[in-house]
Amino acid sequence: MIPLLEVYKERWQVESEQAIKPGLEAIVFALRKLGEPQKQLNAVHLAGTNGKGSTLAFIEGMAREYGLSVGKFMSPCIVDVHDQIQIDGRPITNEQMDRMFQQLAKAGLSGKLTDFELLTAVALLYFAEQSPDLVLIEAGMGGREDSTNVVTPIVSVVPSIALEHTNFLGNTLTSIAYHKAGILKENRPAVIGDMTEEVTEVFKKEAIQKNVLLSKFGKDFFVTKLDGTETYEYPLQQITISDLQRQLLGKHQGHNMVLAITAFLEVIKKFELLLDVQKIRNGVNNATLAGRFEQIRPNLYFDGAHNPASVQSLVDTVKENFPNKRIEFIIGLLADKDIKTILQLLEEVGDAFYFANIHNERAMQAMTLYELSQAKEKQIIDDVNEFLQGLVKGDTVRIVTGSLYLLSEIRRNMH
Repeated sequence: MIPLLEVYKERWQVESEQAIKPGLEAIVFALRKLGEPQKQLNAVHLAGTNGKGSTLAFIEGMAREYGLSVGKFMSPCIVDVHDQIQIDGRPITNEQMDRMFQQLAKAGLSGKLTDFELLTAVALLYFAEQSPDLVLIEAGMGGREDSTNVVTPIVSVVPSIALEHTNFLGNTLTSIAYHKAGILKENRPAVIGDMTEEVTEVFKKEAIQKNVLLSKFGKDFFVTKLDGTETYEYPLQQITISDLQRQLLGKHQGHNMVLAITAFLEVIKKFELLLDVQKIRNGVNNATLAGRFEQIRPNLYFDGAHNPASVQSLVDTVKENFPNKRIEFIIGLLADKDIKTILQLLEEVGDAFYFANIHNERAMQAMTLYELSQAKEKQIIDDVNEFLQGLVKGDTVRIVTGSLYLLSEIRRNMH
């Protein structure tokens, strides 16, 4: 359920299904009816299990430093449907959304799409109308059969591969990699993250088939740490950028940062811009992202980790930044996640656990989470926002995690 999407659907009598239906037939049909808006865009396409949002934020930071206007289509929402579609950090307005829906209704697309396909069509239509210089598009699920896979990007980016959505994407890393590798396009470069040899092989095979120049973290480009700052190195292109001081915490964000820089070098090439190391540095250092180890107020953080790989990154970040603090987790999870592994990982560093219900049909009941948890100190909380009002003592760090849906629900009710 995407907050406020139903309002527009009802207002313009445009029906769509909440179901997930992989495949491109429906979206291709819809875009043809709408005049192929996707063909007017300079896009960067991102897919992958974790790291899409952060990598996107770094690319956006650099593009904005260069004075480019930047559209972005992300999921899930932070508060409601508007913030999934933004230009230069400003969400699409009610009036603009109405205008897009009016076009969908006129094109006779009611009942032809799923919710996410509908939103993809709205985003592409909006970007074609507003024509920002660059558009950053995040795949919803998988890649090959995801409705965003209709763009021909400047560069494709896949930060990571881990098990997720196994009922749709298969239950091996190679089958998941096959879906993500589907975003690689003929004769367009691609950048991939730190991946196992067998997963890398899937990407290499796709790259050969499509004549794609593939750059890989740890093989073609690197990040090194020195005196609290980081350095980006791309030996083949003889590029070194030092003194990078990102605000996004955690070792994994260093990985996402250099992926973003490598992808952005392709954007620079496309726009025939000069490499300006200071602009790259500023863009990276100023990048922030809602729900990624985001400090809400002193000792209170939001982190949307929701699968074992992202939870492991969260645990590592906690160990690195708060070694001697009491750690309290407020958790809500969707039922289709690897819940036992997630809880086990968090229990390595957590002293207290508070379980909350998420108002989403895919959510797992707080009571079930409570029963599955091995934590010594645990309880169920009815009103998360009320609980978070309480002051957090200086020796305690409170982290809300487990689902971006939980974070958006809390934000909507924050005073």
